[in-house]
Amino acid sequence: MRLLPHPFFMHSKQNIFLIGPMGAGKTTIGRQLAQALSREFIDSDRVIEERTGVDIPTIFEYEGENGFRGREEDIIDELSKRQNIVLATGGGSVIRPVNRQHLAARGFVVYLHTPVSLQLQRTAHDKNRPLLQTENPKARLEELFRNRDPLYREIADLVIDTDKHTIRQIIQLIRQAT
Repeated sequence: MRLLPHPFFMHSKQNIFLIGPMGAGKTTIGRQLAQALSREFIDSDRVIEERTGVDIPTIFEYEGENGFRGREEDIIDELSKRQNIVLATGGGSVIRPVNRQHLAARGFVVYLHTPVSLQLQRTAHDKNRPLLQTENPKARLEELFRNRDPLYREIADLVIDTDKHTIRQIIQLIRQAT
């Protein structure tokens, strides 16, 4: 775990935004963290599914990744304006610079760093991950990690290695840092 100085960081930030790759545990940790802090928990991917009435693979099928990212951008903008929330973002939410700007400026950003081996283990049987519907999911996860890790780190106020801590410890580390 490292606490990183961030130019947008202020101790008055009431929002906590969880970023990181698929399989990092953003939703699981986010729910428990929100409960521990008596805050509302929101999962940006679930909001997109609720509003469209279809799952993410269907959005990818009909609109492509770019269509999905447009929807995600709108949702991140809207949700990050709320107050006193814990927000779990999609793994690719950091791709668009405007999302990184909104997240960094509007909350305390926690990067749940997770090794590819653990991501692969956690997502092995999940058919709701359109980017992993490939012959070599491990190679895909490695490529995503190479591309996205610098973006996660760019806006992170706190980086936590999820393979070195229990959920309870992760929640405690976040509480101590905010």
